[in-house]
Parts: sequence; structure tokens; C-alpha cells
Amino acid sequence: MPSPASASNNPVLRLDSVSLGYGDFTVLRDISLEVSRGQVVAMMGGSGSGKTTLLRAATGQLRARAGVVTLFDQDLAQTDARQLQALRQRMGVLFQQGALFTDLNVFENVAFPLREHASLSQAEMLSRVLNTLDAVGLRCAAHLKVSEVSGGMARRVALARAVILEPELVLYDEPFAGLDPISLGITARLIRSLSDRLGCASVVITHDIAESFAIADQVYLVGQGCIKAHGAPATLHASTDPYVQQFLNGHPDGPVPFEYPSTPAFESWLARQGALQ
Repeated sequence: MPSPASASNNPVLRLDSVSLGYGDFTVLRDISLEVSRGQVVAMMGGSGSGKTTLLRAATGQLRARAGVVTLFDQDLAQTDARQLQALRQRMGVLFQQGALFTDLNVFENVAFPLREHASLSQAEMLSRVLNTLDAVGLRCAAHLKVSEVSGGMARRVALARAVILEPELVLYDEPFAGLDPISLGITARLIRSLSDRLGCASVVITHDIAESFAIADQVYLVGQGCIKAHGAPATLHASTDPYVQQFLNGHPDGPVPFEYPSTPAFESWLARQGALQ
């Protein structure tokens, strides 16, 4: 269950009236949200709604076109490369595909951030990695190659690596994708328990409703280029907004159309194709 104690201090991550995009295309407009220590915040929406774009803004990979992205009380637009790197070292990221090193075993995958950023003795390294693997139920898999573990286990290895430095903010990009029901439930509970144990802020980019609502303190629903709704899971469940109801219940008909809309870019492309004939 979500922790009852949502942090009352300054948010770890805050977006104020932010617009984001690529090239001539603006993906999201007027986005405002915040994530505090100890919170699990679910960022939900359909495929292509801009969830991963928000993650890129949070890590400084994508600069805001308008508004302010604040990370650890610093405006990301005002940071240089060295400052941004220092901020990123206070974060952990669980990538959608895990991004494990296939030529390293489970232990070395989890130990990698420690070898890069911490000065520990071999004994300290062994203890810390094994304790972290124990937290995700994989202590006795430390010696295995990545190719020898299941997809669900590999996701837990990636999760252990993401939190080994005990970050203040963890970003999870589609952590439940491709998992069987048991692995999915285990991963969701691990995200909640690790957030509680570390006191870190957690942002879960997902479209898995049941598991996310079970662990999240706050949910932001992204769609049609903006935040359509936000609040506690119970608040969204009780919403009568047609967009919210269509998303939560998977209705084929509603505000979200099945067909991708025509855009000026498509019309320009189509005109060029006609000119080539």
C-alpha cells in the first residue's frame, strides 16, 4: 500500500508550466507536477502520449521549450555539463529494456555503479551488492550470467543496480513491460518497499493500471499533449471525466481516437510523394 507520509519538504523534482518537444513538434504543453521524497508517483498514458519525453526532461536530456524543470532545487536550464552530471549521480534509472551488460554476471552488473562512483574495499563491495541483491530476492543468483536468468529476474537485477548507490530519485521507464503476473507483482512491491526504505522519490512511467494504482501516492494521466488528470489513485477511479474513464477501463470509443490524426508534416510528406509520381 502507498506510504501515508507524503514528504512535506521541497520536491525533489518539479515541473512548472513546462512545454517539451522535438524539432518543430511540441509533444507536451503546460505540464506542472512535483515529486517529493518518499513518494511513488505514477506517470500514465497511452503509447506515444509523452511519458518518456517527461523522463528525458527530468534527466536533463531534453531542455524545456517553456517553463522550468527543477531537480534537487536547481533549474536544469541553468546547469552546465558538470553540474548536470553531479545531479544525475543523485538519481537512479531503470531503463525499459534493463540495459544490463551481457558480458558481466549478476554481481558485476549491480556492482558497476559502485566501481565507477564509490571507493570501497572488496569486502565492502561484496557486502553491499549482496545485501542489495537480497532485497530483490536474488542474492544466490549473484554468480549467474545475465543469459542464465529469466526476464523477470533480469528486471530485478536492473532494479538492484538502479538503487545500489541509494539515490534520492529513481526513475522507472515501463518497469512492468513484458513481465508475467507474478514477476509484475513482485516488481511493483519492490518499487514501493525500496522507496520506503531509502526514503527516495520514485517516478514510475507506465500504462499498467492495477499494479501502479496499488503502490502509487499520486498519479498523473498524460494525454492529448497535456496532463488530463492527477491525484491519488482513488481520486482518478472516482473521476467522471470521459478521458479518464476511457483510459482506466480500456473503452475503444471515447475522447482518444483510434486513428492517428493528420498533421501538417503528414500533408507535406504526402504532397511530396505525389510530386514524385
